[in-house]
Amino acid sequence: MLDISVIYSESNRRKNLLIAAVLIAVIAIVDWRTKPYLSLGFLYLFPIMLVAGFLRRWQIVVVSLFCSGLQEVFSNLPTSAAVPRLAMVTVGYIGTGFFISELVSKRRLVTQHVEDLESQVRFRRDAEEQLEALIESSPAAIVTVDSKGGIERANYAAQQLLAPDAAPSLRGQSISRFLPALQSIVQTYQSRVFRTTLQCQGHRQDGEVFMAGVWFSTYATISGPRLAAIIVDLSEDIREREQLSLHHLLKNARIVMGAVSHEIRNLCGAISVVHRNLSHVSRLSENRDFQALGTLVEGLEKIAALDIKPSSEQRPAPLEVPSVLDELRLLVEASLHDTGVQITWRVADNLPLVSADRYGLIQVFLNLVKNSQRAMEAADRKQLTISALVENEDVVIRFEDTGQGVTNPEKLFQPFQMKAAATGLGLYVSRAILRTFRGDLHYEPRAQGCSFAVSLVPVAAAQESVPIYAAKN
Repeated sequence: MLDISVIYSESNRRKNLLIAAVLIAVIAIVDWRTKPYLSLGFLYLFPIMLVAGFLRRWQIVVVSLFCSGLQEVFSNLPTSAAVPRLAMVTVGYIGTGFFISELVSKRRLVTQHVEDLESQVRFRRDAEEQLEALIESSPAAIVTVDSKGGIERANYAAQQLLAPDAAPSLRGQSISRFLPALQSIVQTYQSRVFRTTLQCQGHRQDGEVFMAGVWFSTYATISGPRLAAIIVDLSEDIREREQLSLHHLLKNARIVMGAVSHEIRNLCGAISVVHRNLSHVSRLSENRDFQALGTLVEGLEKIAALDIKPSSEQRPAPLEVPSVLDELRLLVEASLHDTGVQITWRVADNLPLVSADRYGLIQVFLNLVKNSQRAMEAADRKQLTISALVENEDVVIRFEDTGQGVTNPEKLFQPFQMKAAATGLGLYVSRAILRTFRGDLHYEPRAQGCSFAVSLVPVAAAQESVPIYAAKN
């Protein structure tokens, strides 16, 4: 069957118009040469049908009137009924033209709609293929779960995470066997929509337990509610984080023990002087209790003189100061905003890399921010400014606040401050941490408020790092 859309395609427009013109001329000539009272006017329908699919309505009317006039002129019919005959023929031509025009227009719309549908199907198929490839190649486990808790879909990473040694697919198995927390979420989805994350205990098919990080969302389908989840194994990250926390806890413990030993040595030195002076008294020199006291003092001095060797597991590494400050921003901005503190960041461009321990540096920065936050609790204006720039070939990070200031700056970095909020070791430990990678912490006097400056050595200038695990007073 010949497709009408092919006949009335734009590529055939000129051809059809030419053929229609030739047909009209031929019909007129033949009609003129035929016997009287024998009209061939109905043949004009064919050229009208050929061109109606390309013409507008007013153009169809013009062509119909033209053909009606030719038919009336060349058919040699009686002129008495010319007007009604002309009207009826014109209406017939126009009606035929309109019918063909509407038919072609509808056909074009249908064709365009079909093409759009095919394009959408192809696009959807391509999207599905890309999504399929993305899911299957994802290093994170991806699963979809139905309303009953059954696994509908699981990618290769999910298979390796939840059932690495199992031959059968995860499809059809209950999610409660692997992640019980997701099972309870699916059961309560009927009344709530979830788009969040959680950390929960997971189980592999062989019974091994692991810590899972899950990003999931629930959604509705024709077949009912569904849950999609991305699952990662956090066990190794948690172990590394705990080991790092333990390392820095031990490092801080060494610093505190160094401070305690320092204070004990000072006391023991004073006691030793008093003991030597009293040993010249004849009545005490032979006293056994006095001799025992001397032995205790010597033992205490030996304990205080024990060398606490630093750990060599963590070494300073090249760090980007802006990235460390970005991490600090994530940690402190919310809490500062809740207490009404306005924070301003002024970080210079193109800061050099510094030689430091990232975890220790974050700990020092957090301690300084918390100190400023406490100092501004009663202040009318609460403003904290953190700036980073290069001064004298060092990278200097300043923490300036509008708090109550410091009354005795000479005692700031001494351990065990009597009026401190906690143990009085915060600034002492912070300076000691910085000195482990050749950094330092200074107090800068201000007319109002308080300012602390952290000095860090650029990597280019750090020829060697000499650990110092006890801060100088």
